[in-house]
Amino acid sequence: MFAFSTKRRALVGLAAATALAPVLSACGKKEVSFLGSDITGTKLGREMAVKDASGAVRTLADYKGKVCVVFFGYTQCPDICPTSMAELSQVMELLGKDADKVQVLMISVDPDRDTPEILSAYVQAFHPSFIGLTGTPEQVATTAKSFKAFYAKAAGPTPGQYTMDHASSFYIIDKQGEARVLVSGKAGAEDIASDIRQLL
Repeated sequence: MFAFSTKRRALVGLAAATALAPVLSACGKKEVSFLGSDITGTKLGREMAVKDASGAVRTLADYKGKVCVVFFGYTQCPDICPTSMAELSQVMELLGKDADKVQVLMISVDPDRDTPEILSAYVQAFHPSFIGLTGTPEQVATTAKSFKAFYAKAAGPTPGQYTMDHASSFYIIDKQGEARVLVSGKAGAEDIASDIRQLL
């Protein structure tokens, strides 16, 4: 009798657990639908290691708890970068109070000219919370490769007057430090804000 009762209780418990599994799964995982390209599972950015204005080396792990938007550019860029940074500033406005849960990171692809001080002043001119990251040419190259982000120096009239060709996409990183969305540089602020909200 005892054995039967114990077995029955075990079967009832198993049935209940099976029935609740989909419910518990749904509670634990939020369904998301991004406007940008879903890059979940790609592990992009895992090797990021570049310096902030204080000289401290930063990785994505340093920004866990916030949704990060990563953009590669440089301060002497004549068009794409100021337009993109202004758009990200607009995104922060659209997010309202949720903007406090978001960190914009601009990684310079021009470490020879973009000192931490110059880069910090540049990004904060667009929004006081924006952070500029740079480093040695090797650190920048490793970081860009980790994101599969293209950049290359383009010759100018003099050695010091070169420009940089670079990708203009935005990488959205979730609160756990995982790459989740790749957003085209042509996307509007509303679309970028929408994808960020999915991860807040």
